Amino acid sequence: MGNVWMWVGFNCLVLLLISIDLFVFHRNSHEVKMKEALTWSAVWITLAMIFNVGVYSWFGQEAALQFFTGYIIEKSLSVDNLFVFLMVFAYFKVPPKYQHKILFWGIIGALVMRAILIVVGAALIAEFHWIIYIFGGFLVLTGIRMVFQEEEHVNPEKNIVIKIFRRFFPVTESYHADNFFVRHAGKLYSGHASTTIACCSDVL
Repeated sequence: MGNVWMWVGFNCLVLLLISIDLFVFHRNSHEVKMKEALTWSAVWITLAMIFNVGVYSWFGQEAALQFFTGYIIEKSLSVDNLFVFLMVFAYFKVPPKYQHKILFWGIIGALVMRAILIVVGAALIAEFHWIIYIFGGFLVLTGIRMVFQEEEHVNPEKNIVIKIFRRFFPVTESYHADNFFVRHAGKLYSGHASTTIACCSDVL
């Protein structure tokens, strides 16, 4: 039971920090310059290292080393996502001052979807152990496809998430400040930025 509350507390801490960043320090949309981006990167890395010190104090050297190793690996892999974000923002012509807000909500959407998939996947494996072989086969096939797939022009408009989103929600063709939903002629529309968020959430 103690581990459960520990994870609850950890997730609450993460949500608190995200909320402070989004609703306090970046409540007004603005273009994030290089200096500000580097400063915030330093802040988040420092917080992670402080947390790692806490892990060391509570659980010992091995747990702290595992956390640090995982953090470095994830940090390295996240660099690849930067190119994806740049491609998506360029395709949808997202104004620089709105990119931080869109990216943040996109990441939150990705975290929610991953959490759902993890819970559903764990439940399926617990109930049907043989399904792990199907998941493994799917990962192998995906890896093979990535190795032999020829480079092609990526068109976000063909993304299945975008198609489903636009099927159920009318989307405007232009931006309306940083509003995700707008009302026009008595009808509720999804702002153009929301489509970008759906795409960002899917590709993370």
